Amino acid sequence: MTPLNTICLFCGSAVGSSPLYREATMELASVLLKRKITLVYGGADIGLMKVAADTMLEAGGNVIGVMPKNLADREVAHNRLSAMHIVAGMQERKALMAELSDGFIAMPGGYGTFDEIFEMLSWNQLKIIKKPIGILNVKGYFNPLIVQLNQSVGEGFLRPEHRELLLVDTNAAKLIDRMEAFVPVEAEKWIDRLKAGKI
Repeated sequence: MTPLNTICLFCGSAVGSSPLYREATMELASVLLKRKITLVYGGADIGLMKVAADTMLEAGGNVIGVMPKNLADREVAHNRLSAMHIVAGMQERKALMAELSDGFIAMPGGYGTFDEIFEMLSWNQLKIIKKPIGILNVKGYFNPLIVQLNQSVGEGFLRPEHRELLLVDTNAAKLIDRMEAFVPVEAEKWIDRLKAGKI
């Protein structure tokens, strides 16, 4: 079992075109509250990020923001968080999020969301971290991405065990249950086999 005291949420700075995105974000926050899990996120006061933070804060939850200074200077920072870390840039932001969090969940978002979740997947693949990573697949938003990842496995660019590093569910509570049961992949074995030309 992987203890999840803190979960980092990657999601949109917009709320999206469907009310289902907001509703699912509030549901995820409610699950975190029930399990007394601290939310770590990008620190913004806009979009689905704001929905998650506000839902947690209004019920007495703990919320930690991590934001680059240039974004904080543009007045998009949430000013009511339990704690806010202002960092120099995006790479420092992701590194601190990884340090503060026991696991990661992506919800619908744009470039930033995809960048963040794939960086954590890469770090897990390379054994830089050993933490569960999940996608909450609201309204089938990530279906094309899942197809692409499966295509990458079929074409020999992504190993099946590394594909399994990304957990996908449509239910927040079930996703967190699966994250708690996460078992890391050992990196050395596949790297050694790759160097030997066996894969």
